[in-house]
Amino acid sequence: MPFLVILILAQERSASYLAAAILVVGAATDGLDGYLARRYDSTTRTGVWLDPLADKILVAAPVLTLAALGEFPVWGATILVARELAISVLRAVLGLRGKSMPASRAAKLKTTLQLLAITLYILPLGHGANGLKLAVLIVALVLTVVTGADYVVQAMNPRCVARRASEGWRH
Repeated sequence: MPFLVILILAQERSASYLAAAILVVGAATDGLDGYLARRYDSTTRTGVWLDPLADKILVAAPVLTLAALGEFPVWGATILVARELAISVLRAVLGLRGKSMPASRAAKLKTTLQLLAITLYILPLGHGANGLKLAVLIVALVLTVVTGADYVVQAMNPRCVARRASEGWRH
């Protein structure tokens, strides 16, 4: 992440392409890691806790950097980072109670759309792409809010929160 942030801060065309590539590779390896963990049933308590945290850092670091540079809407960064912080706190509280809240499919789609939006904002696409960037960001933010609210509702229903990380949602 520090290298990604430095590349974004450089505000040079080639650095932007490299930053976007690093973000995409980071997202792809995170997705592959999750797939392999589920495929081979090799999830761990630590992994279940660290993976969502890593996702949040992967999203928040470039968003906050871009927003500080005026290259990403501050209102969008605020919604995105506030939701991610709130869900991290919620997961931590549940973890202290011996429960977990694995990522839902909608939340995985949300992360994918967030990363797509961030990649579009990193790339030097010119003003002609502003509408596309904003449209993808808005869809990502809608899913950000909806999945965040869903997690809160699920966490308030003790029957729907897994007692062990490997169980997933239990109804």
